[in-house]
Amino acid sequence: MILVLTACGDTDKSSAEDKEKSTVSGEESDESLNVDKGLLNVEVTLPPSFYESEDKDIETIIEEAEAEEGIKEVTENSDGTLTYKMSKSKHKEMMKEMESDISSTMEEIVTSEDYVSIQDVKADNSFSDFTLVVDREAFENSFDGFASLTLGMSGMLYQLFDGASPDEYNVKISIEDATTGEVFDTVDYPEALEETDQAAE
Repeated sequence: MILVLTACGDTDKSSAEDKEKSTVSGEESDESLNVDKGLLNVEVTLPPSFYESEDKDIETIIEEAEAEEGIKEVTENSDGTLTYKMSKSKHKEMMKEMESDISSTMEEIVTSEDYVSIQDVKADNSFSDFTLVVDREAFENSFDGFASLTLGMSGMLYQLFDGASPDEYNVKISIEDATTGEVFDTVDYPEALEETDQAAE
């Protein structure tokens, strides 16, 4: 997920710079006056599950985020969460990039030879509800279910950046039989991750 943030921050830097250069002086003055008041900033809080698997200490993660991702400030909170502070324009840019990335991921799952049982992937506008349309027999005798992890993590990150609280976000993955249209299994995130952690303990 940190890599996702880096990719979002690095995308279209040149175009963003061009847009900033074309901004009228009056708008620049307004932004400089209002930043401290939080009127033009967005704060996004990520739970530890999105970065604790990184083979880096928290200080390194924060430094890299502030240096490479165009984030104004990253704060470590007492509950272990990280709060990213960015301008509204940067937030909008990252949301569009995530939408594009998720759409590309959905297409790749369908066309990839790694998930031969998956025939289609559908999602709602908030990326909180995905449906995998599959050849049921082939799916149940394969490891194609791992595709749900990719979608689950991507959907959760999108929701957090879209304003969801770290305590109140959810992604549902429905597994649908392509022949009958029956949903024969569902996976809910982050519950699935929590169950995996408990089993590992």
